[in-house]
Amino acid sequence: MDSALDLLRQLVASPWVYLLIFGLTAVDAFFPAVPGEAAVITAAVISATDGRPNIIAVIAAAALGALAGDHISYAIGRGGGARRLARLPERSRRRAGSEWARRAVDRRGGVILTTARYIPGGRTAVTLTMGAVRYPRGSFLLFDAIATSTWGIYCGLLGYFGGLAFERDPIKGVLAGLGLSIAVTALLEVIRALRRRARHRAAERS
Repeated sequence: MDSALDLLRQLVASPWVYLLIFGLTAVDAFFPAVPGEAAVITAAVISATDGRPNIIAVIAAAALGALAGDHISYAIGRGGGARRLARLPERSRRRAGSEWARRAVDRRGGVILTTARYIPGGRTAVTLTMGAVRYPRGSFLLFDAIATSTWGIYCGLLGYFGGLAFERDPIKGVLAGLGLSIAVTALLEVIRALRRRARHRAAERS
């Protein structure tokens, strides 16, 4: 365990760790199987216990990587997704669903994008959809910059305070940070499910 921890500390003490965090969070934005969030939290925990890497640089690298990745996902949706949506039959269920998604992002695109950033699979689906329905690039950049900045701060501070709380056992700090992150994601999913159920019941009554 000690040798693994020493190896981890050597890795995150390297200047290349910021580039690694940038790359992982970028790929995580359109391929959720990559552990971008876990990498940020782990680096932040080690920062709290060892003073390296720099926590501000960790947060900045995470936010910039997530911003770049979200724009790649948006571009993928705008390229392939938009053409597929245009070819859907006029009265098909999928066409109706795409039109609903377009109206939803037009009305509440900023809120949807910001909230979805905290849900690994959700943020990919939302950025792809926003590209597919051709949500304005300028508005996407603005709201995504807000979303990724707050997400980077959230992950960084989650790990940093976890490291401070478990200064003598950084592994527990990493596990605590990841556990809280999973709990927040689960809470957001529960809230979304309850809101969907409430809307469904309201629609049935009307």
